[in-house]
Amino acid sequence: MRKTILLMCVLLLASVVALGQGMSVSTPADQKFGPLPNFPSCAKGAVLHGDPGSDQGAVLMAKATAGCKIPWHWHTANEQLGIVSGTTTMQEKDGQPKSMAAGSYVFMPGKHQHEFICKTACALFVATDGKFDIHYVDASGKEISLADATKSGKAGGAMKSGEKKAAPKK
Repeated sequence: MRKTILLMCVLLLASVVALGQGMSVSTPADQKFGPLPNFPSCAKGAVLHGDPGSDQGAVLMAKATAGCKIPWHWHTANEQLGIVSGTTTMQEKDGQPKSMAAGSYVFMPGKHQHEFICKTACALFVATDGKFDIHYVDASGKEISLADATKSGKAGGAMKSGEKKAAPKK
């Protein structure tokens, strides 16, 4: 009987704490899209919940133009994506490209190298359970800058079919 009463008190206290935090609502009209730090300019984001700069994580709505490519990279925290609209291609290191459309979901553990391309204009939810950072890598996995990652032929991983590798500089 004491255990039941104790359990009920704990549940009631948890409910009061949860109610005290209130509900978080973000409509499309509320979402203020802006540049995502250290991302290509073709991608914009709006924070829906949390703080992307904190270790507590956050949820964002992201939008990208057709052809927008987030070159090979990884994030420190786990990342989850939910495609809302558009068509995308995602590839993990040593994996095959995967086409995704609205309703698709992806989970990637922290430090998991991947590349993301919006084939058509796309919108997606991005959730992270820690600080939302991004680390670009070359073909060997060495960290490089966004500028180097976006240079033709510099980003690591598989090339598009029909794409030719640039001749080495002499």
